[in-house]
Amino acid sequence: MNQGCLKIMDYETISVKPLTAVIGAEIGGVDISQPLSNQTFTEVHDALMLYQVVFFRDQHMSLEQHKTFGRQFGELHVHPSSPNLEGHPEILKIHADENSKRVAGHGWHSDVSCDTEPPMGSILYLTDTPEIGGDTMFSSMYAAYEALSPAMKVFLEGLSAEHASEHLYHRQGFQPRDDLRDGEFPHAIHPMIRTHPVTRRKALYVNSGFTRRIVGLERKESETLLEFLFDHVRTPEFHVRFAWEDNSVAFWDNRCTQHHALWDYFPQVRSGFRVTIRGDKPFYSAQDDSDARSGSALRLSGYGLKSRP
Repeated sequence: MNQGCLKIMDYETISVKPLTAVIGAEIGGVDISQPLSNQTFTEVHDALMLYQVVFFRDQHMSLEQHKTFGRQFGELHVHPSSPNLEGHPEILKIHADENSKRVAGHGWHSDVSCDTEPPMGSILYLTDTPEIGGDTMFSSMYAAYEALSPAMKVFLEGLSAEHASEHLYHRQGFQPRDDLRDGEFPHAIHPMIRTHPVTRRKALYVNSGFTRRIVGLERKESETLLEFLFDHVRTPEFHVRFAWEDNSVAFWDNRCTQHHALWDYFPQVRSGFRVTIRGDKPFYSAQDDSDARSGSALRLSGYGLKSRP
């Protein structure tokens, strides 16, 4: 199994500490409650593209500052069905305590992959964290794709899968809000291997939360293959595990990661807020991505980084 190692880049305005050889880094030297300079924005964005999920410690943000930080990376996404914070439709309240029967994010998934244009990224800010437990695990879908056999890659690259969300509310007992964003629960068909629009790397794009079936396969074939891929995502070598502290922030790229919030802290409190950034329609390009995985691709100017919103 060879996922390769991430190369360390030079940064002028932030510090970046990689956490594994495959995924994840901690960023320091920046107050994200304040508008980022052009250089700092570029460096944070470059680090996110390289490490797929980045973490910040000791941050203090109001709701408006949280939204402002997110908007520097794109237009904010409104969740299609989960209750949002009154007066702040772009913000999800994340909270668990001694009265919780279930928690958000429990189980491997990519946020709202059932949308026709799923979110580009999510920014979770936790203000109150358990003394012990409550970590979030992240899995690199670049690494998951690259670890597949050549024959499996070829097979999956020709397939698409259906993503939906209504079943989650029936299965897990979550209460959707009365005014669904689109008037109904979203569902979409996406390629099982997607090409990242910035890095041009290929990533596995199915998850046990939202992916229901593979288009064109018989039911048993679809279930068997999906179960194999869901298990593949759980491979430890693809992972980074983040231990939260009060006032920490995680910013992950939904196009190339999945995450799983551990619920091992009951009845302690874990509480904060999440904003999510709108994305674009997943696509697959057969173009070889070897250049994207080389050191020459670590600076993103050659990969169509859009101008800052």
